[in-house]
Amino acid sequence: MIEALITSKTRIRLLVKFFLNPAMSAYLRELSDEFGESTNGIRVELNRMAKAGILETRSEGKTLLYKAKVSHPLFNEISGLVAKYIGLDKIVEDVVRKLGKVDAAYITGDYAKGKDTGIVDLVLVGDVDKAYLLTLIEKVENLINRKIRFLILTREESENILNKPGAILIWRS
Repeated sequence: MIEALITSKTRIRLLVKFFLNPAMSAYLRELSDEFGESTNGIRVELNRMAKAGILETRSEGKTLLYKAKVSHPLFNEISGLVAKYIGLDKIVEDVVRKLGKVDAAYITGDYAKGKDTGIVDLVLVGDVDKAYLLTLIEKVENLINRKIRFLILTREESENILNKPGAILIWRS
């Protein structure tokens, strides 16, 4: 799907790298080693993305670090497109359906603000199979290398808490 819109495989890999985890930063040679590509091809794409304003740069000595620009007006749209490309939306949907009668799932806290502190705050609304949830959380924590804190709320409880800014809806029945 995305390959039809973005023909550069390097650009796709950079979008995935920076927009799946917006708190992460990387430098040119590190990306070259990771992707197994020449620094020239990666540099061209990084420069294009920085010029477009979707990446921000900062110098650390002689090294230039790149990072997703969270304040860019298209940041949420690009992140959503990358998540769909990777299939996160499908994974979340499949997992949530197996948890019981879940009405909605939200990400809150620092991660919802674009800060990667290593802890993902997950709020589930509905009647959840807690034993199955604990098993899933253990598996997912090992995959994403982050701690997941969860909270299960009833619909009534969620109305008071989740109507405030700072909660990102990731799934709804």
